[in-house]
Amino acid sequence: MKNSLFICILLSIFSSCKKEVKDKNQKLSVVTTTSMITDLVNNIGGDLIDVQGLMGSGVDPHLYKASEGDVSILVNADVIFYNGLHLEGKLVEIFKKMKRQGSNTIAIGESLDKKTLIGSDYFASNYDPHIWFSVANWKIISEFVINKLTEIDPNNATAFRENGKLYLSQLDDLESKLKNTIATLPQEKRILVTAHDAFSYFGKAYDFNVVGLQGLSTATEAGVQDVQKLASFIIEKKVKAIFVESSVPKRTIEALQAAVKSKNHEVTIGGTLFSDALGNSGTKEGTYIGMFEYNVNTIVNALK
Repeated sequence: MKNSLFICILLSIFSSCKKEVKDKNQKLSVVTTTSMITDLVNNIGGDLIDVQGLMGSGVDPHLYKASEGDVSILVNADVIFYNGLHLEGKLVEIFKKMKRQGSNTIAIGESLDKKTLIGSDYFASNYDPHIWFSVANWKIISEFVINKLTEIDPNNATAFRENGKLYLSQLDDLESKLKNTIATLPQEKRILVTAHDAFSYFGKAYDFNVVGLQGLSTATEAGVQDVQKLASFIIEKKVKAIFVESSVPKRTIEALQAAVKSKNHEVTIGGTLFSDALGNSGTKEGTYIGMFEYNVNTIVNALK
């Protein structure tokens, strides 16, 4: 609460000295929140725009708080792309305030038909915000970003559309590859147990039973009863492996593994999945496509 008030005060100060509109020879200044959105915007904008991502590898957007340095970056941006659906919980009020002040803040989650979203009684927006774990969703979002960049910077519209067409083709290839890999895993083994409920869209799209130890937001804590209940489920379903997440402390999954062992059963930790953030910049997992391929290969290999 104190952080939000402090940031809002700074926003009011900075808004009075926001830079003038760029001329046509200057690059569009774009700020993004999560690393998935940063990668998407970079693919479409290429070297025609300057992109600055607030959240890097391993950063949990559920818990992220804007710093004083972030405020200057946000206020001086020509456009801000964020997930919405309350994923960036600590930043939501800031973006709303900026929009009221005339800033171009765009929630990519608004591009999706609410009928296709997964509901939740336990999350602030009543929708699961982890929308990137359906490639079909990501294609719609990509089209949305292409259109928004074209509207904001019409001088580069042709290049944005060409870049977008190439990226959408790469997403088509990704989806085919994922489905082929998943097809090698028998249906009865498609049970994905992770630290928190980040993979429901993945489960819906690719026919997995997905169970998270924590809720949709990592701000929630798993209790002893939650751990024991899930341990019994793992034993009953003969789940071979469970998974750590890169942006969530591994202690919860280790506690779950210990609970299973205390009941005289064994379950391995099948690897670390990328959930709320991509891998390190410059690596294959540092891209949306590479992250998704890595996750699916890790899941399938561990559960076979």
